[in-house]
Amino acid sequence: MVGIRIWLCLSIGLLWGCSNTTEQLVRDGDWYQVGYRDGISGKLSRPWGELQQLGAVRQSDYDEGYLEGLDEYCNPDFAYQIGLSGQEYFGACAGTPQGQRFRLEWQRGHQDFRMTY
Repeated sequence: MVGIRIWLCLSIGLLWGCSNTTEQLVRDGDWYQVGYRDGISGKLSRPWGELQQLGAVRQSDYDEGYLEGLDEYCNPDFAYQIGLSGQEYFGACAGTPQGQRFRLEWQRGHQDFRMTY
């Protein structure tokens, strides 16, 4: 059930974008959501200096959200579909318990994507 929720969240996010921009979330002080969106998108964690340029950063909130989003993103059961969609992978899952399996599944999907297009 959680897996379906993750896949739907990724799909909806890719199709329609996010309802709030990062700038709006920063104005609202929702650093948890900024981090979560970075993590669930497979982005590398933003350096403190970059976050500070956005506004009065609450690093612990950002980190907490990022780790939760990254945990959901790094699910190897969805890595093939992420690769097959053409989405790039920048190594965000490296060092996580499922990181190696995620990378291999993403690579397999991305290879199929390249063969199709």
